[in-house]
Amino acid sequence: MDTYLSEGFLEQTLFPPEQFNPKTFQLFNGTDVIHHDIGVLEFVPPSADHAIVLSSGIHGDETAPIELVNQLVNEILNEEWVPKARTLFIIAHPDAIHAHTRFIEENLNRLFAGVNPERNKECRLANRLQHHVGQFFTSCEAYIGKWHFDLHSAIRESKHYMFAVVPASSHATDVRPLIHFLSGADMDAMLLSRSPSSTFSWWSAEHFGALAATFEMGRVAPLYQNNMEEFAALKEALVASLTKSELPASQNKPALEIYKVTRTITKTDEAFSLAFSNDAANFTFFEEGECLAEENGTEYKAIKGGEAAVFPNANVAIGQRACLLVQPFTPDESQPLFVNVNNEPGPYAIS
Repeated sequence: MDTYLSEGFLEQTLFPPEQFNPKTFQLFNGTDVIHHDIGVLEFVPPSADHAIVLSSGIHGDETAPIELVNQLVNEILNEEWVPKARTLFIIAHPDAIHAHTRFIEENLNRLFAGVNPERNKECRLANRLQHHVGQFFTSCEAYIGKWHFDLHSAIRESKHYMFAVVPASSHATDVRPLIHFLSGADMDAMLLSRSPSSTFSWWSAEHFGALAATFEMGRVAPLYQNNMEEFAALKEALVASLTKSELPASQNKPALEIYKVTRTITKTDEAFSLAFSNDAANFTFFEEGECLAEENGTEYKAIKGGEAAVFPNANVAIGQRACLLVQPFTPDESQPLFVNVNNEPGPYAIS
């Protein structure tokens, strides 16, 4: 490993030099390493036709993804294995990691909708990250595959300990390869969105046609207090993708469960309240007709067939998502699976 990063990518991110200067060097195996910015590191193999972004630390208290990204980076730097995909690794928010909090002033994962007015650290950081990922995907425009996995941890209990949220976009991006990947990674569930958002994974899907998803990996925990064995299958699948190897066989877990979003409940007033506990587990199911939320006399009730609640949070800012409501969904895997904005997931494509 080049002595420049000998103490590790995470340490360089958490304790950067006072004056950061981008640096490029080459590993003995011919892989170029480009340290673009604090927490932004790229690997460029001698030949590649796939581009992958693996981001973590968008929320500072979601530490298992940060540790996983750091492990992968250090293994590549130590030449324990050789990537064959051009890869951009991100550990996003060192200030929030130090403070062990989701964010300092504003939820970073709601700021990826374009250039932000630089009113706080999160806005400035979102602008920088969009710049780096934009340059990365633009430079890989001719590649046959573009992926972005934004790694998170849930802040609440969940029926599904490991699941992925696939953003809806205006592109004809077939997401069936994600089913194959998530099954090989022993993930529990896949959730198909229906409306645009301003998350990091949505930004890559919408602006670059990337096959993108937000991964929820277990529960929040202090840094270095995660049981990383829980994520061994995911790590093995990521290494397989980065080295263009066969995905591992599933470890006898139940089949991947797939859901589609039926509705998004948005908080529009401080009077908004959930009709159930704010710390209810993700995928808690409600029978048809059960009250889910209320705002100024308007009640939201579970629709026909019932709905499960994901990411319920009455304390979000006005204008932000207070809950996703979902139902089980079985796609026809013989047909392309498009997740287009405002349309049922399935064989339909906007672009």
